[in-house]
Amino acid sequence: MASDEEMGKARILVIGGTGRLGTHIVAAASARLGHPTVALVRDTAPSDPAKAALLESFLDLGVALVKGDLYDHASLVRPMKAADAVISALGTRQVADQTLLIAAINEAGNVKRFLPSEFWTDVDRTAAVEPARSAVYAAKASVRRAVEAAGVPHTYVLCGYLAGAALPSVGQVISPAPPADEAVILGGGDTKVVYVAEEDVGTYTVLAAGDPRAENRMLYVKPMANTVSHNELLDLWEKKTGRGFRRVHVAADAVLKMIREAPLALGLALSIAHAAYILGETNFKVDPAKGVAAGELYPDVEYTTVSEYLDRLLPTGSSGRNLKGRKFVLTSLAALCGIFLCIYVGMLSGRSR
Repeated sequence: MASDEEMGKARILVIGGTGRLGTHIVAAASARLGHPTVALVRDTAPSDPAKAALLESFLDLGVALVKGDLYDHASLVRPMKAADAVISALGTRQVADQTLLIAAINEAGNVKRFLPSEFWTDVDRTAAVEPARSAVYAAKASVRRAVEAAGVPHTYVLCGYLAGAALPSVGQVISPAPPADEAVILGGGDTKVVYVAEEDVGTYTVLAAGDPRAENRMLYVKPMANTVSHNELLDLWEKKTGRGFRRVHVAADAVLKMIREAPLALGLALSIAHAAYILGETNFKVDPAKGVAAGELYPDVEYTTVSEYLDRLLPTGSSGRNLKGRKFVLTSLAALCGIFLCIYVGMLSGRSR
């Protein structure tokens, strides 16, 4: 592992630092790894209590807040002039607009590393279907080409499924809650899927930001203990809760039909899940010619395992042994999603128990 002297304490600017992943990147940079950290925010004194509390927590960590906007060029250039590394955690809707960050980096002239908003699979090697193919994969790939054409030193972080997006439902795509009596599985459920906790993605990302070994390379975040199939994930949940449930399998062609007929937002989520659970694209292979495994560069990082993450979902003070026979209390949203999903699945495929 490179020493602090070799890697330095890079001055880090985070764009999109108030989002699901961005907050963990900010925390990793400032609190866990001790980098001078700046977060670009649209409003340094928001009226929304939750946003205000989040920014206050940043200040408590020693993070500097700078007012700026992705679509205000000058407000990007100013903080970049004092940054060694720029990390983008922008969401899907703004991924393609990261070309604005590239232009600002070029004008600032001193940024030594740019880490664009990737945090998924290798977008240059995909068989993903629409709408994810255009909205996610093509958009991220176009940013890669712009980064490379501009000659900006970069690192692309690949990490598979963010745990906070997939594990609260124990891998189910539509339901926001763990299975109670029934679990819906896309495909056969044996395809290996990679899950990584957001805080660990933040740590690996920040470590790479100042590491010369990751320059102009991909960083493959693929913890071995977190590479499991959906069936294995459900087996683990059954063991922890002491409860069994029916498993409903949706065939691949039925999933594609669901994607075609779904509203855009649901179709996007389903097409991303199709790439993971059916095509197996989160279980990417490490290509030594293009990148390096995060576990090899940073073997001392103690990442959160899938099993440990699932423990967070158990009722406080409970264990698998004493949960047998107890039903989870679902929110009205979860129940409604389950009803509609079961009706839809029933029309498209048979049940396997």
